[in-house]
Parts: sequence; structure tokens; C-alpha cells
Amino acid sequence: MTNRSLDVRRAALLAISVATIALLAGCGDGTASAPSTESSTTASATGTATPSDSGTGSGVPTDAVSNSLTPSAPPSPAGGTRCHTSELSASVGRNDPGAGQENFPVVLTNESSRACTLHGYPGTAFVDASGKQLGPDPERSATEPETVKLAPGQSAWAGLSFANPEVSGAGTATPAALLVTPPDEEDPLKVTWKAGEVPVSGNESSVRLIPFSPGTGA
Repeated sequence: MTNRSLDVRRAALLAISVATIALLAGCGDGTASAPSTESSTTASATGTATPSDSGTGSGVPTDAVSNSLTPSAPPSPAGGTRCHTSELSASVGRNDPGAGQENFPVVLTNESSRACTLHGYPGTAFVDASGKQLGPDPERSATEPETVKLAPGQSAWAGLSFANPEVSGAGTATPAALLVTPPDEEDPLKVTWKAGEVPVSGNESSVRLIPFSPGTGA
């Protein structure tokens, strides 16, 4: 019986000691902290942004849309001043050839009753009668875009140029139309192409664009 009593007492003392230690631990100074977890926002900020595929599936060549997107465009004030496709008309001005290059002004005119702005490059794509894109994607010049304000009836122009196929030896096709998408818009305007063959394959087949400037480029 004596041994049994001692065992019981020892067990009781051990339980008391464990409880005391636990109580003291719970009254610590709180300096220990839980492991930090990187937020999803921080993690995604280091990733590479990919452009959207706006225009695909709509029957509009992706090129005519993607080249109109201007990452450097300044934020629009409340209400927005950007010119929308529905407010504009498009045309292609007279060729101004030189040094083996064909140079055309692509003109957008404000047909609305409000002032609006253009900033950057148009999206462009030569297409055949079925709407299929002809030639490679256009290339942008390194010219810094400016914001062009258009009052009702005013115009802005962007340069479209390519090497004369007779000089470059590039493969050619005759487009039915040029699709022109205003900067940061998704809906293009269709302009009948009347200037003959354009390069679509081989050397020097790329079309080059310069950003919008005030006027018609005439």
C-alpha cells in the first residue's frame, strides 16, 4: 500500500509540474511570431504580364487590335476623353514616296459633337476580300507618342510606310481594304485600299507605323 500511495503522489506532482510549465509559457512576452507568408499580390507582381488576345474570335485580325493598344498612354480624366471608334471616320491619304519607300498618312477624323483625344498608334491590317490578313504584323517606330486633341471635325494622322516591292523584291498582294483601329480601341474602321500592291512576304515585307500627329499629313 505504501508503494502504491507513493506512485499516486508522484503522478499527481508530475501533473502539477506540467500544468505550471504550460501556464508560464502562456504568460510569455509575445515576441515570437508566426512564420510570414508571401501574399499572392506580391508574388504576382513579379510575373510577366501577357497581352490579351482581344480581337481573336471576332473575325477581326488580332493585328488590327493589338497594335492599337498603347501601354504608355496617360490615364484619362474622369469621364474619359479618348476618341472611340464610333466617333471617328478613317481614310488613307495620298502616297508620298521617297528613297524606295511608300509613305501613306492614315487619317482619323472626329465626327462627334465633342472634343476627344488620340494617343499612340493605330492598329492596322491589310486584308483580302474575305477579311483574311495579308502580310506580317506592323512594326512601330521609336517615336515618342503625343496626345492629340481633336475638336469636332478635326483630324489626326499616323504614318504607314513600307519598302517599294519593285525595289525590295518582296512578295506582293493587292489588299481589298485596310483595317484601322483607333488607339486603345477594339473595333476597327474599314478603308477601301486603292493604292495597289503591298509587300506580304520575303525581305522588307514589314509595314512600319509612326504615332498620331495633328492634321491630315497632306
